[in-house]
Amino acid sequence: MAWFLLLCAPLMFGWIRASELTFELPDNAKQCFYEDITIGTKCTLEFQVVTGGHYDVDCRLEDPDGTVLYKEMKKQYDSFTFTASRNGTFKFCFSNEFSTFTHKTVYFDFQVGDDPPLFPSENRVTALTQMESACVSIHEALKSVIDYQTHFRLREAQGRSRAEDLNTRVAFWSIGEAFILLVVSISQVLLLRSFFSDKKTTTTRMGS
Repeated sequence: MAWFLLLCAPLMFGWIRASELTFELPDNAKQCFYEDITIGTKCTLEFQVVTGGHYDVDCRLEDPDGTVLYKEMKKQYDSFTFTASRNGTFKFCFSNEFSTFTHKTVYFDFQVGDDPPLFPSENRVTALTQMESACVSIHEALKSVIDYQTHFRLREAQGRSRAEDLNTRVAFWSIGEAFILLVVSISQVLLLRSFFSDKKTTTTRMGS
C-alpha cells in the first residue's frame, strides 16, 4: 500500500538535510538509522506509528559516544529537538521487540540543520524589498502546507487502517453470529423432534 513506500527521498537544500521515510517494522524486530552530524547543528526527530497493534513503538537516540539523548517506550508519536554536542555519527532506533505477532508501519522525519534564508544577509546594504519579503512569506507558508499535507496523509492512512481492521472484525463477528444461529436452530429442531418421538413411543406401548 501507499504508506508502506518511501514518502520522500533524502533531501538536500543548502545547509539543511531532511530524511523522511515510512517503513515496516516486523514483530520482535529493531531497525536503526545513522546520520553524520557536525557539532552545534540543531536537529529534530519526529515519528509516528501509522498502522499495527496499539500503534506504539520504542524509540532511542544516541550520540557518537553511545550516550542516550532520547528514549521512550511504547509511544504512538513524538518529536524531539536537540543540538549536537560533538561531531560524529548519531544513531536512532525503532524497536518492536515487545510485540510477539503484530508488525508496525512507522513514519519518521529527521531534520539536520536550519533552513537557509532565501536572501542571505551578507553583502547586503539595503533591507528586503516588498517583493523579497513576499517571497519569504510565501516560502514559509509553503513549508507549513507541506507539513500539514504530510500529517494529513499519515492521519488518513491511520484512519484507513483502523477502518479496515474494524471491517474485518465486524465480518468475523457476523459469520460467528450466523454460525451460532444455525447451531441453535438445528438444536431446537432436534429437541422438538425428540419430544414427539418420546410421546409416540410411550403411546404405542400403552396400546399394546
